[in-house]
Amino acid sequence: MTNHTTDTARNPLLGHAISHGGTVIGLFAIVLWGFMAGLMRLAADAFGATLGAAMVYTVGGVMLLLTRRPKPLPQAPRRYLLLGGIMFITYETSISLSIGLASTAAQSVEVSLVNYLWPTLLVLFTAALSGRKGTVWQALPGAIIATVGVAMAVGGDSLDVQSALRNIASNPLPFMLAFAGALIWAVYAAITPSMSGGYDGTTVFFCCVAVTQWVIHFISGGGMPTQAPSVGGVLATVACGVSIAAGYACWGHGMLHGNMETLAIGSYATPVFSTASSTVLLGVALGLPFWIGVALVVTGSLLNVWFSRRSQARARRASDAGRRE
Repeated sequence: MTNHTTDTARNPLLGHAISHGGTVIGLFAIVLWGFMAGLMRLAADAFGATLGAAMVYTVGGVMLLLTRRPKPLPQAPRRYLLLGGIMFITYETSISLSIGLASTAAQSVEVSLVNYLWPTLLVLFTAALSGRKGTVWQALPGAIIATVGVAMAVGGDSLDVQSALRNIASNPLPFMLAFAGALIWAVYAAITPSMSGGYDGTTVFFCCVAVTQWVIHFISGGGMPTQAPSVGGVLATVACGVSIAAGYACWGHGMLHGNMETLAIGSYATPVFSTASSTVLLGVALGLPFWIGVALVVTGSLLNVWFSRRSQARARRASDAGRRE
């Protein structure tokens, strides 16, 4: 059973106890997002970068409207709709632009690594917002180990620190956008649950991203395809839209009903799943650095879990002692 007293005390603005089921659903988003990179690449090959992204988010938006129709907008807190919507749309736009502005394949990998700083930032933000003394410092060792693991799992043999620094100096904009996106998403995931009043705006925000992607496509001079795409490309686009949208739906549910600290720690697996699924979809072999990176991600995550549970137990004992007095 979930310890409702501890979870409710940590998230007093949620208005309900946190459930294991909500946490599990939230963690399933990580599995679904793992297919995003490989499927998005296949969609881009079929339709082009900007049109492919617009079609992917349109498919996902339609799916969410059919399966997770949002409550009337007047029921949502205005601050949540405004700030949450801006952060959600800005994150998606900045990430898509950062990858598009990368001038080489190596830069694309490096930009994606910068984006994958969001799990580390989210772990630190949720630790800071937990209200328990010393949790940020306790989360830091595991965060560092897991981040190094992510770099090895995603970068593999191609990761060269000196080359990356030269790429940042010669073309800084995509790296700045990727870091801004990582920061924005970590802030979004950490603070919007308490702003939402229980309202899940995922479907609304996702549809706004779809509109934004179409605007970007036409502003950039793109048009409709002149020849019919392959059946495989169409299927990949549909599958990508469904996996991304379902992932956001699960994550939104998890933020409102699950344990945010557990979701934050579990998010380290996102780039690992993404790299593994991409190699399968795109026919690339996994090397030794990937498996070393996986081991480091698991080690860092377990370290964070251990410190988090120890901190929660200490807070619970202090709370019980205060009630007895």
